[in-house]
Order: sequence, then C-alpha cells, then structure tokens
Amino acid sequence: MPSPDQIALEFRTFVQALKEDNDLVEINEEIDPNLEVGAIIRRVCETNDKAPLFNNLKGNVNGFWRILGAPASLRSDPKQTYGRIARHLGLPVTASMKDVVDKVLSAKTKSAIPPRIVKTGPCKEHILSPGEFDLTKLPAPFLHQSDGGKYIQTYGMHIVQSPDGKWTNWSIARAMVKDGNHLVGLVIEPQHIWQIHQMWKKEGKDVPWALCFGVPPAAIMASSMPLPDGVSEGGYVGAMTGTALDVVKCETNDLYVPATSEIVFEGTLSITETAPEGPFGEMHGYVFPGDTHPWPVYTVNKITHRTDAIMPVSNCGRITDETHTMIGTLAAAEIRQLCQENGLPIKEAFAPFETQVTWVALQVDTVALRRGKWTPAQFRKTVGDLVFNHKVGYTIHRLVLIGDDLDVYNFKDVIFAFSTRCRPDTDETFFQECRGFPLIPYMSHGSASPVKGGKVVSDALLPVEYTEGRNWELADFKHSYPEALQEKVLGKWQAYGF
Repeated sequence: MPSPDQIALEFRTFVQALKEDNDLVEINEEIDPNLEVGAIIRRVCETNDKAPLFNNLKGNVNGFWRILGAPASLRSDPKQTYGRIARHLGLPVTASMKDVVDKVLSAKTKSAIPPRIVKTGPCKEHILSPGEFDLTKLPAPFLHQSDGGKYIQTYGMHIVQSPDGKWTNWSIARAMVKDGNHLVGLVIEPQHIWQIHQMWKKEGKDVPWALCFGVPPAAIMASSMPLPDGVSEGGYVGAMTGTALDVVKCETNDLYVPATSEIVFEGTLSITETAPEGPFGEMHGYVFPGDTHPWPVYTVNKITHRTDAIMPVSNCGRITDETHTMIGTLAAAEIRQLCQENGLPIKEAFAPFETQVTWVALQVDTVALRRGKWTPAQFRKTVGDLVFNHKVGYTIHRLVLIGDDLDVYNFKDVIFAFSTRCRPDTDETFFQECRGFPLIPYMSHGSASPVKGGKVVSDALLPVEYTEGRNWELADFKHSYPEALQEKVLGKWQAYGF
C-alpha cells in the first residue's frame, strides 16, 4: 500500500489505494457512457457501494480515457463510512467526519507552500492539437435522461488566474460538451471563477483557462472549499499536506497544472460568447427538463493526457455523492472557522447529508454562551448576519443551533433537537435580504426571488441553556443509566443473543 501522503498527492495512486481497500469494482465489459455509466454511478451513490472503474467505454478512442465514478462518496462499512474521502487527505480510512473537517482547516494556521514548477510530468505523455480530438465523439458521459448534454466536467478542476497573476484559483464548476472543441458551463456569482471572469472582462480579453481531470485528491478537496478571496488553492494544498505540489506549464498559455493530472484541457473562457447550458441533475436531487440558461463558452485549444487516462465523474442527485460530501462538508468547515474567528461560541459545524446539504448544524458551547450573556434573538441575528452575508454561507439556507449535549455529525441528534427544542417562528430568525443559492429548487422554481433571501437561523437551544444550563436528562441508553450498568450490558450484548 502506498503511503497516505502519496495517495493524497496523486490520483492514480488514490485509485490503486481504493483497489487495495477493496473499495473498487473494475468493470471490464463494454459500458455505454450514454446513461448506462450514469445509472451505475447513481446506484452506487444511493447504496454507498464500491467505486466503479469503467475500463471499457463504448466509443472510446485509442483507449484515451476510462471513468472512475463516485470518487468521494460514502462506504457501506460503518467503520469506514468516510474512508474514500479520508483517502483524499491522507487520513486513515477509519477517520470521522470531524477528522476530515479538522484536517482541511489545519492549513489555516500554517504558511502556504506554493507549488513546485517542474519541466514535465505524466500529464504530458500525449498531446493532442485541434483536429486530433472531437469532444462529441469521445466517451463523455450523458448522466441523466433529461440533462441538456454530455456533462464531461463534474469532478475536474478549473484553473484561472487574475490578470495581474497574483491569484490563481482552482475550483469545480459543472460544464457540458457544446461541440467538438467547446464546453459551456456555470460561471455563477459570487464564485471565484466568476470574480476572475469579471476581472478579465474589464481587461477586454478572454480568460486563459485550463481544466484538469484526475488531479491530486487533496487538490480537488481544496478546490471545493469556499476559501477567502485571493487565496490560491495550490499554496493551501501545500500547507495542508506539508508538501509542494509539482506543476507544469500549459502548452498554450502561462497557467500551471498539476503534473500528475490524468487529463488536461487548455484554452480560454470567453468573456463575450454564451450558449445554452442545462438542464442538469444537480446536487439537490432534481432535473427540470428544458430548463436552460446562457452561460459562458470554453474553447479547448489543446488536450494533454496520461496513457490510459482515468476521468473521475460525479453523478449528482439525491444523497450521497461528492456534491454533498465535499461542497456541504467544506462549506460547514469554513462556517465553523468564520464563527470562531469572530468570537462566537461555536464548537463544531456540519452540513447533514439528509438535508441535501442545505442546512448546517452548529454546536454551541453553552457555557461560553451564558458567559457572553446572549439573548436568543440577539444570538440568532448575530450568527445569521455573519454567515449569510459571507461567501461561506452562500449555498446554505438553514442554520440549526444545537446544544453541546448533542453531536452535529449525527443527523439523528440534529433532527431530534430541531424537532423538540425549536418552536416554529418564535425560535427562528429569517433573512430575506441576503444572497440566496439559485440551484436550490425552492429558489429557482419557487414562490419568491430566485437569488435573494429564503434563509433562516433555527434555534434548537431551549431558553434555559442561555441562562442557567440544562435542566433535563436525555431518555436514552447513554444518559438514563449508570455507566457501570451500560458497560455491563454492552459487555454481555452478544451473550444475550443480540
């Protein structure tokens, strides 16, 4: 087994680690990228099964690429639920979600380690120029039957840079095949790719761009994080892993891409040309047939790739796939960091998958809460104003405040608190003037503005937690019996016949 750091720093090694973990199914019979690949990946995501590696895709050209599905979904083994995500970060396969969150935030207190420039790398093994590739003929997956096209970009990493060269952004944003050498995809406010697109618009020049598939797993994690404006993910990954990533210069522009990338598209992102994009089965679990919108066009001027390359694919939809394990988890991590930096008594934060990661549960340090002499209304408003008016809270529409007797990483605890301690309306503060996330169906297809408001802080702290402390005992195994009796029962559990 390669070392954890090697797994986090090279996608090909990561795939091998999944195989050695018995968390990979290699499918060697011919599979059609038109819906069949998507159907298999979607079933895997909904059952927490092993990651599928499709080695024989219908329509493949000279063995150009294979597909790895569900690269950061969950495992069925309860001892390794987050094992695939943990592998992205060089953590043990038994890591908890708190371990994952703590790891991605660990770079906050370290100096950035910028990428290391090397002359060449595996991503340069094959170089294709215009006329040597046609994206419409390559096995790009058609994932849901009502999608607007072949969504080739679901788990790749866009690379763009500010015109002054001071900020290099790595990010994930969906894109579909438009024609033989063009993609079209979301460039949505206020995301960083949109911010840099706006900078180039002022310059009157198209954006130099690269899209890398099969990048170092730690890099794809960082590219999912809502890091502060101006922070370059490459340096953040270096700080998080303790190792500078090797990068190589593109063939057609001055951008640098991870040297071990499986596939690299090089080109430009247009500041003027748009095309219809969508619909797409998105992270909240819906497809709205015929729902298209104009988004910017990407031009692919060159493709470089490894031999027998592997393209990772996330097939978004109902829980649990990468849009939940990464977008939700990493937004919650940044929300925790934001609250703590601003002196709020928040211990932990997590976006429960069962909410399609539209909620974040915040575990409150109730001792510190009482020390601060907060009132419920004041605390709700302070938390909501901070999070909902910051980029880290963009995708989140409900914050649930729970006490420190409960675990934010356990949805049973979160829904228990929400259902029994939060009185509708009275214990809630609504926010209608902040930016909303239009991909949520009740925003884009709902009863009010698709881009504004629709957010709430739900306070599942009982009033006594603000004043004197808890005056109840939970009626459950952990809290209703002496510890010695709990240990006795657990010790004899199998002997009893359970």
